[in-house]
Amino acid sequence: MRPALLKLAATALTLGATVASALYVPAHLKNPAAPLQPGVLTARDGASSSVLGGTVVVGSSVEPTDQPPMTSTYAS
Repeated sequence: MRPALLKLAATALTLGATVASALYVPAHLKNPAAPLQPGVLTARDGASSSVLGGTVVVGSSVEPTDQPPMTSTYAS
């Protein structure tokens, strides 16, 4: 009797959590007009910003190379 009661309680808890999350998610939708990536810093060729006595320099971290382009991602 005790294992059956434990299984019943676990099933009821699981179903209750599923129903609660199914009701919670649609009620808390985000703003569909919000941008995917808000523009915090829009720097093209490097920009600096003063932060508490220091300086933060933001720029491109991708550098060009002379290597041929990768055409396959196969690894043995």
